[in-house]
Amino acid sequence: MVRNDLVDIRTGIKAGRYVNEAIVSQGIVQRLLNVLGWPVYDPEIVAPEYSLGARRADYALCHPPREPMILIEVKQVGQSKGADRQLFEYAFHKGVPMAILTDGQEWNFFLPTEQGDYGERRLYKIDLLEREPQETESSLRRYLAYDAVRSGQAIEAARRDYRNAARKRRAERTLPDAWARLIESEDDNLINLLAEKVEDLCGVKPDSDAVAAFLRKQPLVSIEAASDPPQRRTRRPDQLDPLPAVILRALRDTSRTVSEGMREVLVMF
Repeated sequence: MVRNDLVDIRTGIKAGRYVNEAIVSQGIVQRLLNVLGWPVYDPEIVAPEYSLGARRADYALCHPPREPMILIEVKQVGQSKGADRQLFEYAFHKGVPMAILTDGQEWNFFLPTEQGDYGERRLYKIDLLEREPQETESSLRRYLAYDAVRSGQAIEAARRDYRNAARKRRAERTLPDAWARLIESEDDNLINLLAEKVEDLCGVKPDSDAVAAFLRKQPLVSIEAASDPPQRRTRRPDQLDPLPAVILRALRDTSRTVSEGMREVLVMF
């Protein structure tokens, strides 16, 4: 069972058992590939030291045989920083749909052939010490199980998750511009909403000109600030809150006024 192996691997990482790349490769990567159903002793399917011209990837996971679907680069625990771009470039130039960089503890999943800048094409990151084994098993099965890769479901799920996350990023990046346009246009619904809130708090409703003047004085949120939220543990893309869908639903619901829909949206922030 994958979970039992993950528990044992976590214990080994904490104890410092995996002291170099070879041990990480054999004791963690091969072990997990094996329990995920990969025929690790068939070099036409799990190809070690796969040639990429002048360079090599530690593993190429192939389907059909000898046709790489996933490249894996293995590093010593704590030594993977900076190696992801090199792996990314290998996979991109070979047209391989998925690339994985791991030091045994951290697993970074990339979709090199998708759109977006380099950083955005990292689909997901797993830290075996930070995540519970049950959650890690679910993600590994989704993206890396042999049957899922062979059937095409793993790559399809990865691409779907990536595109959902990309849509969410676009919506979040557009929030500052949308907010700026509401302020600049002195949107009546926004002015009324703020005036009503003032009245709720102090019993006196300000006139529209006073509210509009107040809004004009407020600093606008920069795109950089809006796209750089406080650090928190990431979730798999298919587990992200569907914020854009919620916003669209709130504003699309014809049974409520626009002001009521806007209230629902603003409460989220």
